[in-house]
Amino acid sequence: MKNKENKTKFKIAGAKELPDSEVEISAEIEAKDIENYRAKAIAKIQKDLSLPGFRPGHVPEAMLVKHVGELYIYNEMAEMAINESFPDIILESKANFIAMPNIQITKIAEKNPVAFKIVGPVLPEIKLPNYKKIAKSENSTKDEPVEATDQELTETVEEIRKNFALRNHEHKEGDDHENLPLPELNEEFVKKLGKFESVEDFKNKIKEGIKKEKEFKAKDKKRLAIIEKIIAETKVSMPKILVESELRKMQAQFEDDIARAGLKVDDYLKHLKKTKEDLNKEWMPDAEKRAKLQLVITKIALEEKIEADKTAVDKEVDNLLKVYKDATEDRTRAYVEMMLTNEKVFEWLEAQK
Repeated sequence: MKNKENKTKFKIAGAKELPDSEVEISAEIEAKDIENYRAKAIAKIQKDLSLPGFRPGHVPEAMLVKHVGELYIYNEMAEMAINESFPDIILESKANFIAMPNIQITKIAEKNPVAFKIVGPVLPEIKLPNYKKIAKSENSTKDEPVEATDQELTETVEEIRKNFALRNHEHKEGDDHENLPLPELNEEFVKKLGKFESVEDFKNKIKEGIKKEKEFKAKDKKRLAIIEKIIAETKVSMPKILVESELRKMQAQFEDDIARAGLKVDDYLKHLKKTKEDLNKEWMPDAEKRAKLQLVITKIALEEKIEADKTAVDKEVDNLLKVYKDATEDRTRAYVEMMLTNEKVFEWLEAQK
């Protein structure tokens, strides 16, 4: 990473507002600053280039230039310079982007300045209601007592015994799974399930689990009541790109669910007698609501100066990048910061008494 003194210099030519709460920033980087990225660009192209007679990553520079051309290399250099300058351009322009903007090179020629534009949605004007008052009102309602009943315990234990019997049963033709003999509820059995000291300990921990699940659902219900009232009284012009983004997420989730069920999307839609366009129309109100929800949370976070804990963000980003090898750090960090900030906003609303 370049130090502060060696940061790529750029010039912001201007910024203008576009429809649907979008902003376009025009910027330029001089050729001499682009040239600083030549060695890095060559190294990257070498890594991906495969030519007969050369091992990957060992194609000589002269051969590489002859194969891909100087303009291709200059394009790679320009992209690197723009990507490194991007955070500083956003800071200097003071554009409050609420989603990852698009970058488009508008003018490029060898040994000439590179012109580009950054276009993305910004936080629109949002008129929030008195969200503190709404949160206090909802928080003042008396919570119903949350306990695990004996019936819930009995049903859960029976379900555990049935699942255990099914998993450990050697399947034979004609077997009726409804009549499988269930394991006796004794110490030997519960110790096979986990670190339980006795049947009583097993039951107590199952009851505690049921209670925690009910507490989680009650908490989720309270959060939903608070935020839905705030959303209902919020006035905002919704950026189209945010609604479309939520719609794409819903589409991806739908297709993933269908695939995991062993079905094909086209066959499933044919069975429903619907098209993808039909589903999009049905989902649009939910997509708008989800997009509005994120805008409201973002606005409250800004108003109350609520931020995600940096250490927690770094830790979660590291964890995710280890699991999802193809994920980019910038997008992963943006996602984690949003999720952890959202949680802190809900915690703040819950604390209003």
